[in-house]
Amino acid sequence: MRQILVWVVLGAAGCGSGLSALYPSRPPATPGQALADPAPSRVVVHATVSTAALRKALDEQIPKNGAGSFPLLGSERRYLWQRVSLAVSYLQGRIGVQAQVFARVDLPLGETQFPIELKILAEPVVTSDYVARLQSMQVEVTSSDARLKFAQSLAGALDKIKEQIEEKLREFQFDLKPMIGEAHNRIARPIDLPLGDAHGCAELRVLGVEAGPTVLADGVEKDLAIVIAPSVTLPCAAPAAPARLPKLANVAALPSGPFTVSVPIAARYEELQRAMSLAFTDGKLFFSKEFPQLYLEKPEVYASKDQLVLKLHIYGPVAKGAIKTTLDGDLYMIGHPTVIDNELRVPDLEPTIETSSFLLRLKAALDGDSIRDQARQALRLDIGERLAQVRAKLSSDLSFADGQGCLQATVSKIEVTGVHAHASYLRLYVALTGQASVYLPCPEPPPAVPPVSTR
Repeated sequence: MRQILVWVVLGAAGCGSGLSALYPSRPPATPGQALADPAPSRVVVHATVSTAALRKALDEQIPKNGAGSFPLLGSERRYLWQRVSLAVSYLQGRIGVQAQVFARVDLPLGETQFPIELKILAEPVVTSDYVARLQSMQVEVTSSDARLKFAQSLAGALDKIKEQIEEKLREFQFDLKPMIGEAHNRIARPIDLPLGDAHGCAELRVLGVEAGPTVLADGVEKDLAIVIAPSVTLPCAAPAAPARLPKLANVAALPSGPFTVSVPIAARYEELQRAMSLAFTDGKLFFSKEFPQLYLEKPEVYASKDQLVLKLHIYGPVAKGAIKTTLDGDLYMIGHPTVIDNELRVPDLEPTIETSSFLLRLKAALDGDSIRDQARQALRLDIGERLAQVRAKLSSDLSFADGQGCLQATVSKIEVTGVHAHASYLRLYVALTGQASVYLPCPEPPPAVPPVSTR
């Protein structure tokens, strides 16, 4: 009996049934990497520049004082002026700046101090070089003092002050490139993804940066979209050369709110085998309560047309009734990969005809359905759990703060949307949903809530 069982296990079962070997043959090894072939996706970042930050930037670049001269009654008259306050408001899509200015003018009656009102209206824009500027400027310098009005009517004293301020406003700029460049560098940096004995990489190759219309509320708000080609490869594909920060493209509209990124995952079957090691303990899967020393090992995965083939080695002693032997042979099972609730499964995994014949002959000693069910379980791979590392890394690696502001990113949902078997690799599609915001300056964290006393 022992010889018959060993003969069956070693592959001669087909002779007893009159069937030729029907094991799906492993395709020849093909060189090259697993191809993710990602489609472009947009990571939408909502940028907010607070009124306080805008007032500070304007206060630093609008001159606080000035001097000059103007002709009056046949002689040059000196004037000095100093700005003492600054307020920011918003009106019809433009930024309004109001300031109080005190001027000292040398008049024939002596040096006299005058109050001046400074009003500025301007439209904020962001150039292709990530520099915020002001355009369509309207500057008004007025005074209610009759003496200065007289000087203005004769020689344009207020016009001189206005020209000085307009010149400085044309030079105004708020450089966003350092912060956007840091976000670009973080997004473009490959993310390592260890998966048991396998190793993968997530890459978010940046293709472009887009900016939507400006919204003026309690500050300046703008949607920025970083266009990326995301992918995950197992094993890691050769990293692409780091790209420079592309020029900013101002567009008419951008989808606001949470964004969804479709990430293709390309895994060679060799790496999928290594990832399967997470289901095995020290390379072995003990699956039978009736025969506790019987185990499955050495999983091999490959494709046959549009199906996955799982080859497992079974080994261990079997004792039942008069049968006492050691099983030592290979099992071949085949099925279609699918995704069910973020798990990669092969629910229709069934033994091939020849393997079925082998299990039928061992029915007296072992439940063949148990081997099949355990093989199905071993091939299940919880993609959602594995990609929790991607979610954590995207949320932490993309978030940062510097002296200018901070970027906060959160990935809230991961969903596997499809799976396709190729000759040398498996490709899955995963949808990541998240949100990202840039704040200038970085908001203060909420105060800690003291613990509630139970006394």
